[in-house]
Parts: sequence; C-alpha cells; structure tokens
Amino acid sequence: MYALIACIPILVTIILMIALNWPAKYALPLAWLLACIIGLAVWKMDITKVTGYTITGFLDAFAILVIIFGAILIMNTLKRSGGMSAINRMFNGITPDARIQTIIIGFAFGAFIEGAAGFGTPAALCAPLLISMGFPPLASAVVALILNSVPVINGAVGTPTNTTLTTVKEAVSNLGGDPDAWKVAMGRWSAIGMDVGAFFIIFIAVAVLVKYFGKNKSFKEAVPALPFCILAAAVYTVFNLLINNFIGNELASLIAAVICLFILLFCAQKGILMPKDVWTFQDESTWDKSWLSTTEVPEPKVSDMPLLKAWSPYIIIAVVLVLTRVSQRVGIAWANAMKAFTIGTGKSGVILGLNWNWAILWNPGVVFIIVALLTVAIQSMKGEEVAGAWRDSFKQVSGAAIALLFGVAMVNIFRYSGTNFMTDSMLVTMAKGIADLAGNAFVVVSPLIGVLGSFMSGSNTVSDTLFAALQFETATILGLPQAIIVALQNQGGAIGNMVCINNVVAACATTGTIGNEGKIIRINIVPCVIFCVIVVVVLGGAIVAGVNPYPLG
Repeated sequence: MYALIACIPILVTIILMIALNWPAKYALPLAWLLACIIGLAVWKMDITKVTGYTITGFLDAFAILVIIFGAILIMNTLKRSGGMSAINRMFNGITPDARIQTIIIGFAFGAFIEGAAGFGTPAALCAPLLISMGFPPLASAVVALILNSVPVINGAVGTPTNTTLTTVKEAVSNLGGDPDAWKVAMGRWSAIGMDVGAFFIIFIAVAVLVKYFGKNKSFKEAVPALPFCILAAAVYTVFNLLINNFIGNELASLIAAVICLFILLFCAQKGILMPKDVWTFQDESTWDKSWLSTTEVPEPKVSDMPLLKAWSPYIIIAVVLVLTRVSQRVGIAWANAMKAFTIGTGKSGVILGLNWNWAILWNPGVVFIIVALLTVAIQSMKGEEVAGAWRDSFKQVSGAAIALLFGVAMVNIFRYSGTNFMTDSMLVTMAKGIADLAGNAFVVVSPLIGVLGSFMSGSNTVSDTLFAALQFETATILGLPQAIIVALQNQGGAIGNMVCINNVVAACATTGTIGNEGKIIRINIVPCVIFCVIVVVVLGGAIVAGVNPYPLG
C-alpha cells in the first residue's frame, strides 16, 4: 500500500511525459510537489526538513548545471567562431563509402561531441554533417541517434556517472563504503557493458542504414564493413577502459573518441580493413519522400580557420583535466588541495539544519567556462559572436535547469523522508515493493528503468537523477551488487538516448525532417532493445559468476 503511494510522483511523471507529451521542465516540478505532499501527509515529515532537502537538492543540481552550461558554451562558442566548421572540413574527402562515413562521423566524431558537450548535441551536430556528405536527411538522423549511446554513460566530462554518485553517496557512506572508490567501480562496470555492446551496435547502425535506405534493402550489404566496425569498437574500447581505470571517467569518452577518430581516419585513407566495393546511396530522385527534409535547414558558418586553432579549446580542456585528475590520483598535494577546497556552509547546518558544500575548483564546468573565455581571444571572435554563444547556451540550458533542480530535490525528499512514524523512507519503501515483485529478475528490469528515464527526460543525467537511488536501494534489499545494478541503470539511460523524445526532436529539427519523429523511434527501438539485452547478459553474467566489484555492508 505505502509502496504504491510512494510511486505516485514517478507514475504521474511517466503519464505526463509519455502519454501527454509534457516536457520534463513542467512534469518534474509537479512530481516534486506531489512528493512533498506525500512526505508531509503520509510520512509525517517536518516541513522544515522538506524545505531544507529541497534547497540542498537545488544546490546540488546547480553544481551539475555548471558542467552542462560550460559544455554547451564551448560548443556554441566554436559554432559562432567558425571552429566547428573547420573541424567539419577535416572530414571532407575521407571516403565515398557511406558505411565508413557512418562509423567515422556517426560513431567516432559523435562520441567526441558526447564527451565534450553531451546533452543531445552529438546527433544534432553529426546528422547535418552526414547530410553534407550525401546522406538522406532521415537516414542521417536515424544512424546518428543509434550511435549516440555507447559514450553516453560518461557524457559530457563524466556528468551522468558523477550525478549518479551525488544521489547515492550518502547511502554508500552509511553502508561503510568510500563514495569515490564505489564510483570508480560503478563507472568501470558501466564502461565494460557499453564497450562490449559497441562491437554490436556500430554494426547494427550500418545494417539499419543499408536495410532501410539502400537500393537492395539487404542486411548483407553491411557485412563488408564489419572489419572496420570491429576496428572502431576495439580502438574505442581499449582506450575507454584504460582511461576509466587510470585517469577517471570525466575524460574517458572524450580522449578515447579523439584517438579512435584519428586512427579511423588514417586507416580509411590507407585502405586498412576497408570494404573492397564502395557502397553509396541511389540518386536523390529515387529516394522516398519521407527521407527528405520537410523544412529548410540553415547552412553552418563557413571558416578557413586552421585545424589546430579550431581544436585548441578541447586540447586545453583535455590537458587541464588530465593533469589535475592524474595528479590527484597519485596524491600530489596541490591537486588534493584543489579537490578539498569547497564553498558552502561547512558543518554549520545553516540550511535548516542541513549542510551543503561544493568543490568548485574540481568542477569541470568551471574549466569549460574559463576555456570558452580564452577561446574568444584564441579564435579572434567578435563581440556579437561571443554574445550569441552565451545567449544560445543560456537558452539551451534553461529547460534542463528546471528539470534538474526539481528532479534532484524530489530525489532528496524520496531519500530522506524516513521519520519516527515511517522508519523507511519513500525510496526504501518503493525499493522494497519493486524487490518483492521482481526478485532476482530485477537485473533484467534495471536497464529498462534507465531507458524509461531517458525517454521521459531526454537525458541520461536526469534518468540517473531520478532512478539511481531507487536502483541502489533495490539492489541492497535483494542482496545484489549495488555497483553493477546502478551501472545497469547508467547503461539503460545511455541506451535510451537513441529513442528519447528530446534527442529525436532535436535531430529532426537539425535535419529538417520534422514530422518523422514516430518513424525514427519505431526504427530505433529494435537496436535499443538489442543493446539492453547485451548489457543484461554481460553484467547479469558477472553477477551469476559471483562478481561484486565493491561489496557494501
């Protein structure tokens, strides 16, 4: 009974966002309000605590938003300066084979954009680039969305994984664990599942391309590209796992993607593992009308900027983040001091009896903002261009801001609603209900919850905000490895990017295929389900084998 009552805010969110198409920025404030009402009326929470947990939730969300804003600001700065145009120019003349173009641009370059900016930008940037290389607009949107899945577990400088820790770190500490060490274990298993999936999903994207948009409508035409698919997956996987293990998750997608991108460019130019026959699309006059743009898509700004100057912001970011993260890992004093320095309330309990502190110097978003300001000088930007980049960034982050503020606040209410009247919090009560229903089959359900969160919100970060704590508590109740179950949540949220409404709408808008959103989701739902099965087999197999990467009491 109480488990069902506790689920009401989540169920209302699902109904509003899926059945009624409400955006997250409207649905989540209402869900937070319902959580507050239930906490006060049923769980008998003190209104001071409800208010305090809401405020600290807002403040935690603000720290995340700084990262999101900084990542988007770098992207918009490059778009306005002409740097992104110069980067796009690098891809011209790689190969006429559309299958190889899909792998290099859709996967490798898309993974780089995900690691650098995230939040829907990869599909929105890669799809128009594919169109410029002769792809039907609908085809470019479909493959760009499918391939925007593998790198999303780390997203923009580790935001989804780091956000996950924000929602469960106190629970980890309460069970005697070190939150940072637990995050490393969870991040490592998130990477393992997605990297195994990479060997399948890259080929699946190529197969979808030739099946739906090729002359012969045959999956067989994808087979000659299989060696190049395996090469792309192997290079990305090796470097992604190495960076996750030895540097940290913040730079895993970014650096692994850059290395993968340049190796693939080299191999394509040298003919290494390339198909013998070139596969291209038929003449545009033969295309189905639904493949074409229905609205005019503006041309990107043309620039003759040198490539090194265009890439310079990302080079600076990579150097700074690698230097600080590696230095902290090996115990260098200045790096430890940077991470330890916080702004906030200390231990004063000034926020209605609660504390909040933020390691501002360790926030990647602060680095992004500083580098964006340096880019103004490096790339000789005009005042109007700079103003436009900041204006665009504030506009883009506004929707995510409202969703994250109330999403994190709602999770706080769920998590800390235990009282003398109801010993178990709303979150624990929900988790017990799910555990009773699913039992050990919860391993199968776990990534689907992550997919649902992304589908509803358009963001793996928001999906993890909503459901990571629930997954953690359910795993604890069932005696399953919390790090692996939460990794499945993280993976499901990443996989859900290929069908989530926000990303599909963004991809359709940038390719001019507005009105085809439903068709894209119907095509991409099959790869989405296949990917979920893969991660369940990989991580579920590890659980069956007795693996628990970070046991908690």
